[in-house]
Amino acid sequence: MGRTRRVRPMLTSRAAILALVVCMIALSLAYPLREYVAQRAQIAQLQDERARMEESVRELRRREEELSQDVYIEREARLRLHYQYPGETAYIVVRPEAEDDAEDDAEPGEPWFVTLWRSVEEADTPSSGEDL
Repeated sequence: MGRTRRVRPMLTSRAAILALVVCMIALSLAYPLREYVAQRAQIAQLQDERARMEESVRELRRREEELSQDVYIEREARLRLHYQYPGETAYIVVRPEAEDDAEDDAEPGEPWFVTLWRSVEEADTPSSGEDL
């Protein structure tokens, strides 16, 4: 006698409900998880910015301390501004090769607009060797 075998469907109602519950849980956790990751990235960025600011504050405090010392101010005035006390004679040595470079920089051959205008005029005049 033949036994009739009952075929079970691949997707039962319990499995469908379980899949639906898992999907709902995953969807309900996706947005908060994304926000958490974004906030962690923002926190890391703000910590880096804070470290840079603290370093800047330390540098400015060091600079303020230097500028409050008379010895530092005197040294900077002598070096940068070539200030001297009354009665002192200051000498500035100029090397000959530096003088030649200064002359080249100080006196350009002609202004840029003259060169530009000359190139426009040359482009306007046809050359004798090229006929179309």
